Amino acid sequence: MRNNFEYTKRKTFLRTHLQIIIAVSQLIADVALSGGSRFQESLFIINNFANSDRPMKATAFPTEVKDLTKRIRTVLMATAQMKEHEKDPEMLIDLQYSLAKSYASTPELRKTWLDSMAKIHIKNGDFSEAAMCYVHVAALVAEFLHRKKLFPSGCSAFKKITPNIDEEGAMKEDAGMMDVHYSEEVLLELLEQCVDGLWKAERYEVISEISKLIIPIYEKRREFEKLTQVYRTLHGAYTKILEVMHTKKRLLGTFFRVAFYGQTFFEEEDGKEYIYKEPKLTGLSEISLRLVKLYGEKFGTENVKIIQDSDKVNAKELDPKYAHIQVTYVKPYFDDKELMERKTEFERNHNINRFVFEAPYTLSGKKQGCIEEQCKRRTILMTSNSFPYVKKRIPIHCEQQINLKPIDVATDEIKDKTAELQKLCSSADVDMIQLQLKLQGCVSVQVNAGPLAYARAFLNDSQASKYPPKKVNELKDMFRKFIQACSIALELNERLIKEDQVEYHEGLKSNFRDMVKELSDIIHEQL
Repeated sequence: MRNNFEYTKRKTFLRTHLQIIIAVSQLIADVALSGGSRFQESLFIINNFANSDRPMKATAFPTEVKDLTKRIRTVLMATAQMKEHEKDPEMLIDLQYSLAKSYASTPELRKTWLDSMAKIHIKNGDFSEAAMCYVHVAALVAEFLHRKKLFPSGCSAFKKITPNIDEEGAMKEDAGMMDVHYSEEVLLELLEQCVDGLWKAERYEVISEISKLIIPIYEKRREFEKLTQVYRTLHGAYTKILEVMHTKKRLLGTFFRVAFYGQTFFEEEDGKEYIYKEPKLTGLSEISLRLVKLYGEKFGTENVKIIQDSDKVNAKELDPKYAHIQVTYVKPYFDDKELMERKTEFERNHNINRFVFEAPYTLSGKKQGCIEEQCKRRTILMTSNSFPYVKKRIPIHCEQQINLKPIDVATDEIKDKTAELQKLCSSADVDMIQLQLKLQGCVSVQVNAGPLAYARAFLNDSQASKYPPKKVNELKDMFRKFIQACSIALELNERLIKEDQVEYHEGLKSNFRDMVKELSDIIHEQL
């Protein structure tokens, strides 16, 4: 430290400072240090040496040493917290992420913590999150090389893979970039690591974006053997895309809103709400059990209570003797414009930051009521980052509530049924079982069930006058689209069925004709 300080003409020993912090961080990331008393003692001795060094007394050296030991202690404190939360994957990743964020301007340190996070994700089987850590590390190095005029593009080249990548643009043009020896070769290795990570995460669609960065390097070097490998990987990725679109067996995650209540137990986490991304088809009971087990080990199982109700929680009404966790299943939310743009299942599960859940209610206070009084509250949640991310849980950034009145609920239900039929009919490989199940539910003519029940409740002459004309016309228009979708679905079913299903199909057609006739009579229009 002293030599480096003298070398810079008594200005700073930043190079040594960074090297020590990087070394300590790397040791900690691999959980090799525990921040024990001996380590604390050695920091105390270093401080004493600096303060008792007479030639350095009038310089900034003692202050710089004090600053270094303070930063090391901060890292050690974070390590102690990591040790405390080592069985809590979300909290452990959050702590490591906070360290990675605090070193945004120091590439090597940020890389250390992102690498450590990737290891934890792989250990837990969270391959999408591990892949995102690799992508962020590669973007960090690309940004560094771009600023040194050694690579044509920086972190912006990764924008199509994840909008979260802007974080890597926080690198400062200062001494934090000293002693960093990244090269094109290092970047290539990291890009190859990204491809491998994205493949394991089954996110084949974005492998091409990484390949666009790799190919020009190999072309410039005339490494044709490597180019054949890249194109072979791309061929494999596109083949996989076709396969998963056909089998529909790829599941990219399930989402839940998780909120914590109880100052005594959760401390600074009290009142915080997150969206959790869970593996594949995780059920509500499964994540609830996981959280009860996790926090039960911390606070005692008898002290942890799950709130199943999705309504807004009034924390003042909760018993402070318990740690309360509210868990609600949510789905990715898209407006009509986004739905037109995001055509595939992958596009509707990648780079998403809005989620929705709905809760029924009536003006009388009951949850459920008859069609004419059934309302619905739609809650749209927005996260501060997009999934997938370097973390499995992301804080909720803002919330919007939309209250649907009974006639709005009717329009919404018919809209959903229409969309389901259209999706099934437009699929390259039609799922006959699903198509017939949906058709059966759609063309039902029972008195209190199926779409006709909504028409009877809101479009009959005696009822329609109770509602705004605009709302009535919206519902009528949605029914027209619904009838058209049913007609297309029936034609498709007729083309695809075998002889043993002809009678069943005729039954569906008969019900459809009856439904169309009654609906035409209700709205006084031939459908």
